[in-house]
Amino acid sequence: MNILVTGGAGFIGSAVIRYLIKETDHAVVNVDKLTYAGNLESLASVADSTRYRFEQVDICDAPQISRIFSDYQPDAVMHLAAESHVDRSIDGPSTFIQTNVVGTSVLLEAARYYWQALEPARKEAFRFHHVSTDEVYGDLKGPEDLFTEQTPYAPSSPYSASKAGSDHLVRAWRRTYGLPTLITNCSNNYGPYHFPEKLIPLMILNALEGKPLPVYGRGNQVRDWLYVEDHARALYQVVTQGTVGETYNIGGHNEKQNIEVVQALCALLEELVPVKPAGVHRYDDLITYVQDRPGHDVRYAIDAGKIARELGWRPQESFDSGLRKTVQWYLDNREWCQHVQDGSYQRQRLGVASGAGEFNG
Repeated sequence: MNILVTGGAGFIGSAVIRYLIKETDHAVVNVDKLTYAGNLESLASVADSTRYRFEQVDICDAPQISRIFSDYQPDAVMHLAAESHVDRSIDGPSTFIQTNVVGTSVLLEAARYYWQALEPARKEAFRFHHVSTDEVYGDLKGPEDLFTEQTPYAPSSPYSASKAGSDHLVRAWRRTYGLPTLITNCSNNYGPYHFPEKLIPLMILNALEGKPLPVYGRGNQVRDWLYVEDHARALYQVVTQGTVGETYNIGGHNEKQNIEVVQALCALLEELVPVKPAGVHRYDDLITYVQDRPGHDVRYAIDAGKIARELGWRPQESFDSGLRKTVQWYLDNREWCQHVQDGSYQRQRLGVASGAGEFNG
């Protein structure tokens, strides 16, 4: 297949593209605006593949998106492009509405017109896979409750509200126009190439520099943690084997309080990096409790039974194994981290877009 991946220079998107190029024979076109969270260095291991092309395009740019469909003739779309950081959405919600809601509508319309013109066999096989979050469900009240595919939407932040809106648009294009869509809602991802403003990489890098480890409130917020490479496998199974019109929740079966995650990281660093920055006796001495953010959901947890039953997917990594791999990756890839921290990775924006060329699937 030719697969169009939006947001492919981001954390999850780059994991999907690395999986597609390394583990399948499919061709990939990566469409990414290269905001602060887009990093082409995360794709260095596959960038030279003849089955990979990159287009620096904003998904809100309707003429360019239509041109990409025409040039590359995709058999499937995996839509991951999104603004995704909750704190940033609180400070500036309009960007999230523009990218997550307006951008998704532009992509859906381009896909619809392209799909409607396909010859019957390719039209039947085409898929539009929208990748979303468990945050659209709000938070859980009881300690045993789980999000299912039937859980009502109750988003709490501008970010989750914008993702909920994009989910509704995808379902509307399925219902109104017949576009063959699928939706997945995932729990918190972690793993290699994660942007350092997120909890796990932030804690690792701060600890290595002897900086405070800021924890919201008392750190009792519960999240289900999913190793990003497990997520990439799940997304591939959904786009190739999932039932059109269905939603699949993807979780890691790893519920942890935020403070537990930070403490586990500190324990791993004690083992792997016993020589600490000056003035630091123990890494967990750096834990600092800060004021909780507005509207902070207390608990998320996914029931991933449907994707296990119907598609046979289960996570391969436990939290302990995935966290150890993650910490080791950050220790082994300090140059990647440094380029993000000093902003030099953003120089990639100049002169990186490539045309269709000899690309084919």
